[in-house]
Amino acid sequence: MAYRFYFFCSLSLLLLTHSLSNSQSNQFCEAGIGYGEVGCGLSSSTKLLIKGGTVVNAHHQEVADVYVEDGIIVAVKPDLKVTDDVKVIDATGKFVMPGGIDPHTHLAMEFMGTETIDDFFSGQAAALAGGTTMHIDFVIPVNGSLIAGLESYEEKAKKSCMDYGFHMAITKFDDSVSRDMEIMVKEKGINSFKFFLAYKGSLMVNDELLLEGLKQCKSLGALAMVHAENGDAVFEGQKRMIQLGITGPEGHALSRPPLLEGEATARAIRLAGFVNTPLYVVHVMSIDAMEEIAKARKSGQRVVGEPVVSGLVLDDSGLWDSDFATASKFVMSPPIRAAGHNKVLQGALSNGVLQLVGTDHCVFNSTQKAFGIDDFRKIPNGVNGIEERMHLVWDTMVESGQISVNDFVRVTSTECARIFNIYPRKGAIIAGSDADIIILNPNSSFEINAQSHHSRTDTNVYEGRRGKGKVEVTIAGGRVVWENNELKVVPGSGKYIEMPPFNYLFSGIDKADASYLSSLNAPVKRSKSTT
Repeated sequence: MAYRFYFFCSLSLLLLTHSLSNSQSNQFCEAGIGYGEVGCGLSSSTKLLIKGGTVVNAHHQEVADVYVEDGIIVAVKPDLKVTDDVKVIDATGKFVMPGGIDPHTHLAMEFMGTETIDDFFSGQAAALAGGTTMHIDFVIPVNGSLIAGLESYEEKAKKSCMDYGFHMAITKFDDSVSRDMEIMVKEKGINSFKFFLAYKGSLMVNDELLLEGLKQCKSLGALAMVHAENGDAVFEGQKRMIQLGITGPEGHALSRPPLLEGEATARAIRLAGFVNTPLYVVHVMSIDAMEEIAKARKSGQRVVGEPVVSGLVLDDSGLWDSDFATASKFVMSPPIRAAGHNKVLQGALSNGVLQLVGTDHCVFNSTQKAFGIDDFRKIPNGVNGIEERMHLVWDTMVESGQISVNDFVRVTSTECARIFNIYPRKGAIIAGSDADIIILNPNSSFEINAQSHHSRTDTNVYEGRRGKGKVEVTIAGGRVVWENNELKVVPGSGKYIEMPPFNYLFSGIDKADASYLSSLNAPVKRSKSTT
């Protein structure tokens, strides 16, 4: 990708062309200036009026104007009158909605001997072009240290151009980790911890450590998250494929079938139920996993299921492509499943069994994917989606009639804000909310390809896909950053969003614990017999 970076220094303008791995050309502003300053084509106005659009929230919509000042939504009313110094955007016939929030990304992540190609600037810039205005990334501990891991990601995030938050992965558990978890929640604004039940020998935790982590999450009011695959069985499945001479990308899917995702999902749900703490299952990719979540939710257990866009719209046929570069770009974990799983997951999203859509954006270029050309176990796992999510969910779910426009807002923004306790600051278009807003034209169309996307990767798993419903304007922090197919972003302008503990899922947990204790009829008082 060839990027044109615009540097503004006082009154001078320097144009620098920087060549990257893709042939595409996009405009990014690479300068250490913030949203409050003029540069890179950013509007100097801190006042905006979005006029005449249909304002859509998760449970309500109305034709109204939206007035923004200093990055905050000030008013949402019909026929607002403003002064001449206000920038006016006509949204007549279009939907005005909260910017998307992606709950699941991996930017600048060191993994499988390399690092994801999108960092906190390029990945976020791509997100903004697709209508996502905030994401939550996963901090990976450094040698098991949560503090060192956070410091590393804080450094990586200095080039951010939109708002972001952090989850924290837990890769071991001892007294030091327990103390650090408390620091993360009480001092660092992190309210969720992820446990990998896969990736044996690196990130995977066993049941004993998972139980300890679940207990600490509960005590802190933090949400426990799981990557649910049986890592021991996956390791065995990988050996089996190699013994059969199956070394290509198809071996990846064959080595970790849906039943292993279902088993791990069921196990995590039952252990969370045993501890009585809420559970969030990331990247639900199979019917097997979805059914376990459905069963738990029907019984009253507090379980959140997150499908990702690749699992909703793709099937695994690409993994059998005769061209390695094409097949390897689809390798992710859990794998994209056989045709049929995606349709069932769409149904589960539409009926509320699954609650919100992420991406697991974790991209490697074709050179990095080629590390596993002779052994699928060495192919870096991950696909794109941070730029494509909003368009694909709209086209797949709204255009087909499976969900309403209000539901679209819920599954792409509002529910994420609620789960991670930042609603209504995020995920709503109401007075007082952050001015993270998109304008979507339902009559406009989109087409996805690697030549025009804004990610640094040179492939796209949605290559050639077309659909209806296009984000025409993205507003982040009150500034227009995407308009007329032009991206205007500034590194360093994004803000870290602290997320407090004890979200709505924890309501009533203490009462359930008290009810459990009162039901035990134990200990039984027994007289000691004497002989």
